[in-house]
Amino acid sequence: MTNCFKTTNPKRKTMTNPDPHAALREHLAELRLAQIAEIYPEVLNEAARKNCSPLDVLATLVAAEITARRERALQRRIAAARLPKRKTLEEFDMAFPKRIPKQKVLRLFDCEFVAQHQSAVIIGPTGIGKTHLLTALGYTACERGVSVRFTRVVDMLNGLTAAQINGTLAKALKVYTTPSLLLLDELGYLPIDKRGADLMFQVVAARYESGSTVITTNRAFRDWGKIFDVDNTLATAMIDRLMHHGEAIVIQGDSYRLKDRPPE
Repeated sequence: MTNCFKTTNPKRKTMTNPDPHAALREHLAELRLAQIAEIYPEVLNEAARKNCSPLDVLATLVAAEITARRERALQRRIAAARLPKRKTLEEFDMAFPKRIPKQKVLRLFDCEFVAQHQSAVIIGPTGIGKTHLLTALGYTACERGVSVRFTRVVDMLNGLTAAQINGTLAKALKVYTTPSLLLLDELGYLPIDKRGADLMFQVVAARYESGSTVITTNRAFRDWGKIFDVDNTLATAMIDRLMHHGEAIVIQGDSYRLKDRPPE
């Protein structure tokens, strides 16, 4: 194959009849164009069969590289988010709850609230599908290019407590304050002591007007003081920060897990 273009590289010795494919693969590797390196022979063969223009070939290769990079970036975001098994909004049965603010839920999945640093609290009884919605929201946000972190509240507080004892709290807090969207699941299922309540407030306060937080809970706002070591002042301050630029999404109904249980 004749090389139509002459290039020089002062760092390389001149080669006699070099393999153009080997040289191309080396250059593509240096430029980290892995997808183009993988598919270009097939694309060139297909272009020859269909008599495609060089511009068509270039556009096809570049588009494939961009698609591959976007997919890798998405998988990195999903891995960093620590999301549970994938759930989707389409899989959530909107007709099952006795009452659900459907439009509020749909607006949440637009993810526009993230850019505006707004928050939300999803309130409902056990088994109504709150974790399903939170998980699905996490995947949707990742697909829209948002950095996400998902965690159960108890797991976050256990980790932060250990970090505080070990003198590494500042570093541990960044895990939960850096992502654009923090998803906190299952607030209120277990009591939180004074240390945990203070740590929870630190996270919420640090993200106030600088990041979005979505929390699921089985407890109404009036009961949050009981969750946080009977500290109504702290609970009020936390709710104030979450709701100043946010909204509550209250879901009512029975546990979805019990719907198919036969009557006793």
